[in-house]
Amino acid sequence: MSIRFTAKTRRGMVAFSVAVGLAVGVAGCGGGGDDSKKPDSSASASKAGDSEPSAQEGQSEEPLAELKGSDGLILQVTSAARDSGGFVTVNGTLKNDGAKSIVIPSALSGNETEILRNGRSLGGATLIDPQGKKRYYVLRDTEGRPLTTTGFSTLKSGATLAVFMQFPAPPATTTEVDFQLPTFSSASIKISG
Repeated sequence: MSIRFTAKTRRGMVAFSVAVGLAVGVAGCGGGGDDSKKPDSSASASKAGDSEPSAQEGQSEEPLAELKGSDGLILQVTSAARDSGGFVTVNGTLKNDGAKSIVIPSALSGNETEILRNGRSLGGATLIDPQGKKRYYVLRDTEGRPLTTTGFSTLKSGATLAVFMQFPAPPATTTEVDFQLPTFSSASIKISG
């Protein structure tokens, strides 16, 4: 399946990728202290300016879904929102619920050569529209980089990582999709917006 984008859309996707890369880079900077004492930052630019605390900031907001993976990994999907540009951004928290540090499975990146060339990511994630019988893959920028959290390798026991994935939006009539990520159970999630 080939998706073609206009020059304006490609520039917007590249700008979004750069902004996300900067946000992830800034969030990863700091003294090597205990990760559990630092508030997690959202990797999604769509949440900027939101004055209400998110689930990643320790509130008791109920996640849309909780998916169990291998070796004690858990992915909590905290939001799935339509953007005005025709995208769906899925935000969540990846947690190591196991007793020891683990290497994040490379299978999460998927198996597409273009995505694998850009390092570890959540590029293997998909949304499935059961009504329209379509599968939506993580978007890529013009350089082939997936529009998702990248650059992670290990997660300490009890540590969390704020993550995001961006997909083409299904039709407006589709409000519920199945979310899948390799090595994790699948779950049905509701799309807002």
